[in-house]
Amino acid sequence: MRTDTVTLDDVDRGLVHALQIDGRAPLRLIGQALGVSENTVARRYRRLRTGGILRVVGTLNGASLGYSAWTIRLQCTPDAATAIAKALAARTDTSYIHLLSGGTEISCSVQTPTADESEALLLHKLPRTSRITAVSAHLLLGDYALPNNWAGPACLAPDQVALLTPPPAEATAVSLAPADRPLFDLLSRDGRASHSELAAATGWSESTVRRRLSVLRQAGVLTFLVDIPPAALGFRAEARLWMAVRPSQLTTLASAMADHPEVSLVAQTTGPTNLLSAVNCRDSLDLARYLTERIASLHEIHTIETAPVIRTVKRAGALLPLER
Repeated sequence: MRTDTVTLDDVDRGLVHALQIDGRAPLRLIGQALGVSENTVARRYRRLRTGGILRVVGTLNGASLGYSAWTIRLQCTPDAATAIAKALAARTDTSYIHLLSGGTEISCSVQTPTADESEALLLHKLPRTSRITAVSAHLLLGDYALPNNWAGPACLAPDQVALLTPPPAEATAVSLAPADRPLFDLLSRDGRASHSELAAATGWSESTVRRRLSVLRQAGVLTFLVDIPPAALGFRAEARLWMAVRPSQLTTLASAMADHPEVSLVAQTTGPTNLLSAVNCRDSLDLARYLTERIASLHEIHTIETAPVIRTVKRAGALLPLER
């Protein structure tokens, strides 16, 4: 199923929004919220997941454990870009890997638990090849909008949202152990894996799996995200924006941009630019309007660099199973 030809109806869109609210919400509850049967929800989910359009992934929220988040830009020769991007995507600490700017640039997000591991990643573990012509790494200093809260899938009414919304996470101390790795590995491929499947992967009992999932979710260490190409929702023009903003106005501007419905990421960064944004527009003309009308009116921005996304190799979770 190609994302540029798929058409989602109201039930499909409601399902996507419901899973964005709670990736492990029971199908019965989703059906209740949407006013359809549990079987209908199950059929729609299977169709979209089997077609490579939609999946739920469980991811480690490194910020809750004090991890550092980086965005990395690699300039490379066009013949090497795909292979390098796939090598990066195979790592468990990477996400949101995109080919940009005619296939000569790769954008990649990474989270590292310690300063030593950040140094090792940036100096030693990135792909080493002469076909990479430049590398820049930017530490994320704070986010104002994240992909899991992007307004693109939103279509449910407030009462439907309230029915599906899980209890808020609590600020409790949780540490990870090597035994958690199989749990996260499976959830990164299928965030809706059953308790029995998770028990088989970890060697735990189902009751232990349930308790551990609850603890990790309540602590905010484990989050569930909807992995769906924006094109499936009608947003066929993606771009990354790197902006230089007057420091005294940075927080105000970032907060304002976070409210733009086109925006799925706003983050403050180190480097020659200090604000990164990901935008999703209906088409190239819509992107042009966003840049010339919405962004151009924000006088706090000194300079802006726009890089269209031409291909996504990895979003949240494990490497994408299908070419999209």
